[in-house]
Amino acid sequence: MVVVHENNAAHHVVIIGGGFGGLYTAKTLARANVNVTLIDKRNFHLFQPLLYQVATGTLSPSDISSPLRAVFRKSKNTKVLLGEVNDIDPEAQEVILGDRTIPYDTLVVATGANHSYYGHDNWRRLAPGLKTVEDGIEIRRRIFSAFEAAEKETDPELRRAWLTFVIVGAGPTGVELAGAISELAYKTLAGDFRNIDTSETKILLLQGGDRILPHMAPQLSKVAIASLQKLGVVTQTNTRMTNIENDIVTFKQGDKVQQIASKTILWAAGVKGSPLGQVLANRTGVECDRSGRVIVEPDLTIKGYKNIFVIGDLGNFSHQDGKPLPGVAPVAKQEGEYVAKLIQKRLQGQTLPKFHYNDVGSLAMIGKNLAVVDLSFIKLQGFLAWIFWLVVHIYFLIEFDTKLVVVFQWAWNYITRNRRSRLITGHETFGEVETVTNDVTSTTIKVQEAYKVGV
Repeated sequence: MVVVHENNAAHHVVIIGGGFGGLYTAKTLARANVNVTLIDKRNFHLFQPLLYQVATGTLSPSDISSPLRAVFRKSKNTKVLLGEVNDIDPEAQEVILGDRTIPYDTLVVATGANHSYYGHDNWRRLAPGLKTVEDGIEIRRRIFSAFEAAEKETDPELRRAWLTFVIVGAGPTGVELAGAISELAYKTLAGDFRNIDTSETKILLLQGGDRILPHMAPQLSKVAIASLQKLGVVTQTNTRMTNIENDIVTFKQGDKVQQIASKTILWAAGVKGSPLGQVLANRTGVECDRSGRVIVEPDLTIKGYKNIFVIGDLGNFSHQDGKPLPGVAPVAKQEGEYVAKLIQKRLQGQTLPKFHYNDVGSLAMIGKNLAVVDLSFIKLQGFLAWIFWLVVHIYFLIEFDTKLVVVFQWAWNYITRNRRSRLITGHETFGEVETVTNDVTSTTIKVQEAYKVGV
């Protein structure tokens, strides 16, 4: 096994993960008297809040991705490594990447979270989530392939199944996906097809809790539901999905069991910590919560190891009001900046007060000129909230040229409603479509039955 050492004696900070937490840790340390090694299995930072726009054809993956080497080109103390950490040795203070190890003085783990299907991992293939570029491209493929398949379908029931979209989870991602698919169906694609009317598209948004956008004020949840209804989205709260089989979605609302036929099911519900959370638990004895998130101390370290920080979606910080901080970009950004400052203070023999998250609010785009914004001092809705949403997202994009590209794409889409990134790429499924279509004796009957009892 090859052991990689730094060439000088400067304090070595190893950061695992180039998401918001890891990125802002490294950026804040850019001028510090330390050596920084940033490790990620991707060579780019993904601006995840806009990934749903890749999935619905508004933006391309490159529009919301920034190459990590370009971001840190001028940071002479920062080295970027492409690789995946599969183990951590806290006693030797080393991280392991395949057949090589990298020593650290301070370790920052910011590897984020994955989708959780609550014990139904077989749903992963049937209902993709939205965390990576590949997820965005796959969902985009499924959405636009559904309209193409419906155009060729001669059976009315199967055609309706192709034009039915079910989204599980009504947080910001689910709401934004629902609104974007609605605009696609009722505006962008209107008139593009000859055999189908895309306005017959049905979009169902399922939420397990008693309201959508649960992290926002209740009045904004009501506004969001009303706005989605105007866009043709059907929302159902207190609804738990119980099964997906043969393109039939089964869900339960109270004691009432319902089914609906849908060829496109999208997951925007639960998350679980990345595998490195369990690695840390095994190696250090640190506790993880039910979602696999690592329980961290008030200074974002883990118990018994003051030189190991866990930040972002992988960390469970419950020291502010007794509840874990939400897995959103502002939390990861502030945690990254705090850890970087604390590392520098420690090297000077000083410290910082415990981490405190400054809640900057929550926001969600619903559709053109429609958004909701929940700030600590004001609540916005409609056009003003939409403008605020645009400004905030442009501000937090990493590179200047990326900001320009996104602004141009948004302006073009606003004027023309034409989404230029409506590409169907990836694994084709039209062979599967034809097989399903020809299986009249089984699939068609099941679809028809689902519509008899569906919503």
